[in-house]
Amino acid sequence: MAEPTTDILHVGIDLGTSRSAISASNGERFVVESYVGWPVDMVAKKVLKRTVMIGHEAVANRTMLDLHRPLERGLLKEGSDKDVLAVRELLKHLLALVGVSEKGKVDSANVRAVVGVPAASLRTNKQYLRNSMKGIVDSLMIVSEPFAVAYALDALLHTMIIDIGAGTSDFCVMKGRYPTEEDQRTLTNAGDSIDTQLLKLIEERYPQANVTVFMVREWKEKYSFVGDNGEKIIVTAPVRGVPTEMDITADMRAACETVVPPTIETMLDLLSRVEPEFQERVRNNVILSGGGGLIRGLDKTLEDALKQVGGGKVKDMEDPVFIGSDGGLALALDAPDTDWEKLSA
Repeated sequence: MAEPTTDILHVGIDLGTSRSAISASNGERFVVESYVGWPVDMVAKKVLKRTVMIGHEAVANRTMLDLHRPLERGLLKEGSDKDVLAVRELLKHLLALVGVSEKGKVDSANVRAVVGVPAASLRTNKQYLRNSMKGIVDSLMIVSEPFAVAYALDALLHTMIIDIGAGTSDFCVMKGRYPTEEDQRTLTNAGDSIDTQLLKLIEERYPQANVTVFMVREWKEKYSFVGDNGEKIIVTAPVRGVPTEMDITADMRAACETVVPPTIETMLDLLSRVEPEFQERVRNNVILSGGGGLIRGLDKTLEDALKQVGGGKVKDMEDPVFIGSDGGLALALDAPDTDWEKLSA
């Protein structure tokens, strides 16, 4: 990683559907939940004493808020002025955490930001992101999230990154250069789809239970697994107002395993497109990242699938929270001036 230039603040941002992280060249790092909310009325505003709430605070006070989760399937939502404003508020909040004022200046320094987006992000969506960053940063580079992960790990040659987030699962084969569209894939089979399926299964099994998607998401992040777990998953939720224990082991496994077939299919398809003499090296260097990469048993399940094409090795990241933003920061520090897009206010 290059040494930071003193008159430029470099930041890497992993803009996620569920959580967003920022890493800055001044050593600051933060992660926030990707929620933005405004008080629904004057009573809520009086109670909260805030005009806007972001992250965990927004989720915790959601009954009093017009709550927005502005990133859907890893992309900025289109058509809603509030969602566009929410993205900008989220970005301003992240940058403020590392010392960037609204005008995009830190002690007169220029701000250069690398922002990670899903591998198949549409060109129009990238333009929305550019517009959201205007007046906040001076220079911008938009890269794919799995490429940012690869850059953080210095896994830039003969490597496959599988980055499973909330909104998308992103795949990228690294060939020692910037990846092309042909090197990457994006699926919407990811954390949110697991949440939806798990909530449906629990409601079918326990129709009298009062369960929300926020509860389900917390259970998934704590207990998710595929294959044979060997442990029961017992959670507590109100049934007709009475806290009741529920066994959701089978439901958790079934919901998590919905992402397995499309993940295997995409992994093998991308491998088949690698030059034949390099396929074995890529098979033995598959890296699982993102929150979904922490699903217990998923690495072994993918390794078992690789046996049908000669075997391979899958490694998961123990702490993926900042890997994307750290990769963006490393790229920001290394990138030459010619790689940056200047943003006018």
